[in-house]
Amino acid sequence: MFKSQVIVCVVNFLIAALMGLALRFTFLENIGINYRFLTHAHSHTAMLGWACLMLFTLVAHYFLPHKKVIYNRLFWVTELAVIGMILSFPFQGYAVVSIFFSTLHIFCSYYFAYLVFKHHKTNSKAIAYLLKVSLLFMLLSTLGVWCLGPAVGLLGQASAFYQISIQFFLHFQFNGWFLIGVITVLFHLLKIEYSALFCNFLKLLVVSTILNFAFTLNSLVPYKILLYINVIAVFLQVISLFMFVKLVKTKLMLLLKNQSKLVIYLYAFSLFCFVLKTLLQTLSILPEVSKMVYNQHNFIIGFIHLMMLGIISGFLFIFIINEKLIQHTKSLYFGVYSFVIGFVLTEIILIIQACKFYFASGFIPNYYLILFVFSILLPLGVFFILFNIIKTNYHEIKTSKTT
Repeated sequence: MFKSQVIVCVVNFLIAALMGLALRFTFLENIGINYRFLTHAHSHTAMLGWACLMLFTLVAHYFLPHKKVIYNRLFWVTELAVIGMILSFPFQGYAVVSIFFSTLHIFCSYYFAYLVFKHHKTNSKAIAYLLKVSLLFMLLSTLGVWCLGPAVGLLGQASAFYQISIQFFLHFQFNGWFLIGVITVLFHLLKIEYSALFCNFLKLLVVSTILNFAFTLNSLVPYKILLYINVIAVFLQVISLFMFVKLVKTKLMLLLKNQSKLVIYLYAFSLFCFVLKTLLQTLSILPEVSKMVYNQHNFIIGFIHLMMLGIISGFLFIFIINEKLIQHTKSLYFGVYSFVIGFVLTEIILIIQACKFYFASGFIPNYYLILFVFSILLPLGVFFILFNIIKTNYHEIKTSKTT
């Protein structure tokens, strides 16, 4: 059952990647679908159908050993909500059907959090704390969703209140639930124990995550105090990064001694993206850098993809491989390398073009075509990873039948 759920999550990711590719293609040809509606479908499928549902699956697998039946039912109800969003958002955007399925997903998330808080099993106090904190951030993020209705009704979609509600949800999903959820699973695999160092790391991580929302908030309601709060958040993030490295360094080196080159490369890639994220947020304290980010949408898209594709997806692929769900074939290597190269190339193009926009030097020649071609590597990579998971599954079934 665990493997079939992983397959469903990766299928969702493939659909999200294909939607992203279609969004890139719309700048070359008209595909007859509303761009904004398709953007909603792409983001919801990637966040809720891939990252969120994959974390649900991993958390249930590692920490809910005696609640498999209840969780399995919840998983399929949650996937039904994802399918509903996939089928409704591209054609109507935020409307009755898509809002219904989005709301269903939120209530499934609440029930999942209840199951984990009540029934989780772990021998590590550190992992238990991390797990609860990640889920609390997930619950906190949904306050932004509940504020959308009043924001539209009272002030309209163009209001700062509406934009703050959206950014509140995104910030605490990405930086709270997704990132800390991934760290939870990583620490579980590394068997990190509770210590004074861990305690300080967790405190700094939580406080910096909350305070870092000031950077996003400042772009919508510019107050000088928010810039000072962001400086504090960045300072705490840098310290927490050093603590993170100190916590995982020794045990990670021991773990990697028995891992394939592919897993080692994926760890290096994901950890590099994690460090890069912290570095970029550190640069945000510079007024000129923050001004560039506010004014250039490409920087925002690039940062979101750094979080979703570089850090979150990178680690999720590692966890899938760690569970022996996949055979180390040439096509798997091709899939992973295709995904990573596609991510790196698209990030480079987005950043270069953003810089050209900022300095008013026009477009990269054939910018949209180049971006589309590089983007093909992303769904192609996900497809080959999915193919190998399914192929391994078929191999195991075939072997069990013949023995």
